[in-house]
Amino acid sequence: MAKSFGERIADVLIEDGLLLPAQLEEVTALQKQQGGRIVKLLTSKGYVTEQDMAISMGRCLDVPPINLAKVHPPEEVVNLIPKEIARAHKLAPVCKLGSKLFVAMADPMNVLAIDDLRQRTKLEIVPMITTEKAIEDALAGVNTGGMAMDEVMRDAAEEANAGVEEIKDKSDNLDLDKLRGQGDEGPVIKVVNMILVQAIKEKASDIHIEPFEKSIKLRYRVDGNLVEASSPPKALQLPMASRIKILAGLDIAERRLPQDGRFRIRVAGKEIDLRISFLPTVYGEKIVIRLLDKSALSGSVQSLGLDERTMGIFQRAIDAPHGMILVTGPTGSGKTTTLYSVLQELNNPEYNIVTVEDPVEYQLVGINQVAVKPDIGLTFGSALRSILRQDPDIVMIGEIRDQETADIAVKAALTGHQVLSTLHTNDAAGAISRLDDMGIEPFLISSSVLLTCAQRLVRRICPNCKEEFIPEPDVFEKLETPELIGERFYRGAGCERCKGRGYAGRAAVLEVLPVSEAVRKLIVKRASASMIKNQAVQEGMKTLRMAGIDKAREGITTLEEVLRVTSEDH
Repeated sequence: MAKSFGERIADVLIEDGLLLPAQLEEVTALQKQQGGRIVKLLTSKGYVTEQDMAISMGRCLDVPPINLAKVHPPEEVVNLIPKEIARAHKLAPVCKLGSKLFVAMADPMNVLAIDDLRQRTKLEIVPMITTEKAIEDALAGVNTGGMAMDEVMRDAAEEANAGVEEIKDKSDNLDLDKLRGQGDEGPVIKVVNMILVQAIKEKASDIHIEPFEKSIKLRYRVDGNLVEASSPPKALQLPMASRIKILAGLDIAERRLPQDGRFRIRVAGKEIDLRISFLPTVYGEKIVIRLLDKSALSGSVQSLGLDERTMGIFQRAIDAPHGMILVTGPTGSGKTTTLYSVLQELNNPEYNIVTVEDPVEYQLVGINQVAVKPDIGLTFGSALRSILRQDPDIVMIGEIRDQETADIAVKAALTGHQVLSTLHTNDAAGAISRLDDMGIEPFLISSSVLLTCAQRLVRRICPNCKEEFIPEPDVFEKLETPELIGERFYRGAGCERCKGRGYAGRAAVLEVLPVSEAVRKLIVKRASASMIKNQAVQEGMKTLRMAGIDKAREGITTLEEVLRVTSEDH
């Protein structure tokens, strides 16, 4: 019996060492259960990258692959295919040679699309293969016409030095009309757009634009680490700041005081919220732009990657009609994102959900969100008092910072409201001690808190270059797990896709402490955080380190990452 197209591709992937036979067996069984194409199931499970799949499909179909990021088709070729048609068929024009039109396609077997193009263009269509993501980027202009970042910066530097006059740092001599005009000039717009697009391509969480005496430094925060990029010319420092202020609706004349703003852009069909912060420094304003991609929010707590027992505990706390759930961890550990995941799951017309945040990070449909403004008296405490008069069912507090907020939150949890919030402590048990330190009576804490979590973010191993290996014994000694010596774990060898880092993306590691009857008694007795933690571990709680090692065993992260994020608390 002849093999199907999907089976032929799977054979090629196994032959090239990109797929394990056991993985194919698992996907084949899954296909029999729920249907779907083997090709799609292999990429959705993460066993094969889209790039490797495209190359293997090309081999099977005898269709050449193409890297759209390095292609700059002329405008007359791009205009041969309307963008809505290109998006619908997942294709992008590449070039025209005589009567032939070369077209990059995610699915070169789509004969309907090829026939449609042939009729529209009256040309012979020659398909080439690439990934859906590459086509989306090309149609959205993300590859900036094939130009690399340093090319854009070099061109901008030439234009800037020729056409933009550098303004000295003397506020009294500023020509605001000139500055506003420079913010709308070609090189400035091109550089700012490129910086934003490059950040989205790199999946950066933040952009740092830092002024120095004779230069500007541009860095992106990727997977928690700052990575340096090609820097804009010094001559564009003020015009760039003006351009970003214009987009964010800020005062371009004010350069002596910090300013905050936000705006929204659409790239590759995705809406990205940008939060802007300006900070005056000796050599000008340092700009930090936080990128908030709503599509990156997980739709539910199911995607947090918890084990079955912990997931059950978390779900019971979420389903409870009242009580408090606290998520703890340092800044940038994903606490707020986890709470948003809980809100996404709870968000339905039956509930009145209100949040109070500083600032509002993601704007969610169907949820009333309040941004605190301390300068006009709208603090967490005053906002919460007003919210509780608004008949809420669920209240999310961005952070419990003081006794007033803690007191109102605890009382709200005791009077029939579900309260979600964050605290800055190292571990889950520390959240209970922190509330006690804030002056909340232990019997109120034990009655109101349902669950506390500690969270960290670890970098994910790049699926494209993941390899098995046996770690050195000293790693296990540092982790205080000598019993694991000799076990096989995973690491990223480093490849072009992850830029040699061995990591791509991040995953959450959670320590989940339910307030059981035994824990409740310890809270009332004002037991230390370590005693509460030990009791929870006896009852089956996995500490951050234990949860992290589980993630390393599954091949999600490395032991070095687990050691890095749990060096002080395990």
